[in-house]
Amino acid sequence: MKIQFLGAAREVTGSKHLITTDDGKRILLDCGMFQGKGLETDAMNRNLGFDPESINYLILSHAHIDHSGLIPYMYKQGFRGSVICTSATRDLCSVMLPDSGHIQELDVKWFNKKRTRQGLPTVTPIYSVEDAEKSLGLFISVEYNRRFYINDKINIKFTNSGHMLGSAVINLEITENGQKKRIAYTGDIGRLHNKLLKPPAAFPQCDYLITESTYGNRLHAPEQEMEENLLRIVHETCVDKKGKLIIPSFSVGRTQEVVFQLNNFYNSGKLPKIEVFVDSPLSVNATEIFRMHTETMNEDVKAVLKYDKDPFGFNSLRYIKNVEESKALNSYDKPCIIISASGMAEAGRIKHHIANNIANPANTILIIGYCSPSSLGARIQQPGLKEISIFGEVHPLNATVERIEAFSGHGDYSEMIDFLNCQDQEEVRQIFLVHGEYESQQFYQEQLEIEGFRGIEIPKAGEEFEL
Repeated sequence: MKIQFLGAAREVTGSKHLITTDDGKRILLDCGMFQGKGLETDAMNRNLGFDPESINYLILSHAHIDHSGLIPYMYKQGFRGSVICTSATRDLCSVMLPDSGHIQELDVKWFNKKRTRQGLPTVTPIYSVEDAEKSLGLFISVEYNRRFYINDKINIKFTNSGHMLGSAVINLEITENGQKKRIAYTGDIGRLHNKLLKPPAAFPQCDYLITESTYGNRLHAPEQEMEENLLRIVHETCVDKKGKLIIPSFSVGRTQEVVFQLNNFYNSGKLPKIEVFVDSPLSVNATEIFRMHTETMNEDVKAVLKYDKDPFGFNSLRYIKNVEESKALNSYDKPCIIISASGMAEAGRIKHHIANNIANPANTILIIGYCSPSSLGARIQQPGLKEISIFGEVHPLNATVERIEAFSGHGDYSEMIDFLNCQDQEEVRQIFLVHGEYESQQFYQEQLEIEGFRGIEIPKAGEEFEL
């Protein structure tokens, strides 16, 4: 069989890995959108690199859009195979994919107005809300740790990767010519001490390992330091300077972690008497799904649930859905916290909040996760930056820009290596590093080799290997 790496190859978005067996079965691991490169990503997302009608099975590691976001586009292009994932991933995709379709439609509407004024032909969205809703009919859910037989030669088992609600290591067994080959795809690897979720679980022995490397050259700060820094930033911004704290955050996973931490501050009396706004319709819907899946939560959350029936809500917290309420935050003149998507600040309502608040020195913009190098979230962190263009308009950067890495849903290189050490290194024939910037991957490769792993490849986009 062969595997081809069509996305997240020496970069961190667009996860897409195609397995073709000797008897012609085509299995796609994830089908994510490229993000964080502006207009360049549109062409990248429209060029899948394969015929969607030829795909028999799409196995999905988790619901984040950089892993799931092109499933509706595949459907639009004729894909009618099965999408196999965990039940929580299916539930999240039921709100995330239509939301993504809505964003495509809005973006194209705005873009076409500009093109019409320039006398250029209009374009169509990558996919629509309707495409997304129809694609959901292809989903099949399989619970963790259950061996699911696709046919007599292919079976899979999902094990918890600890990255987000429903995230899984995909453990594939494929038999060819009487020989069984074991392939593990980690998807994104979570942290040993996630704010909400159970830690990553050991996964079955594999022959071939495909694994992420987002933080392949970094170590996270201790959790206690993260909590202290968050509380410090809240007080310095909202109490001392009486400003607004703007937090770009992915709607699913990261937002719930931040809200849970603020809820803990509220319960312990540490949170100042300020309003907290979660300005993202998707965050509202996703939080409801988190409430449905408390069985996936860790012991810390279960302990809170004993005295607080809703760890994602408190009296001064407001979830915002409609556009009018979101716009009203522009004129809200009291200290507050605004949490809004997207996490890289490259799209969505957060981009407007940053544009409206970046010039005020009383305000703080807090980055709490990875941002691809060309995204707005990364650009505003450049040392010494005095001004920045947002929506084509230049804004002075007077607000304070802070960063807390420890909120990331990705394990650092030490945590990832600890996770991979559940494998017998002698039995792992080959390792493929994906979902990371090349510099980070090279450092991580060295660390893995020091640990004793061998046969490590860093695939280029489009590169194919024989397994």
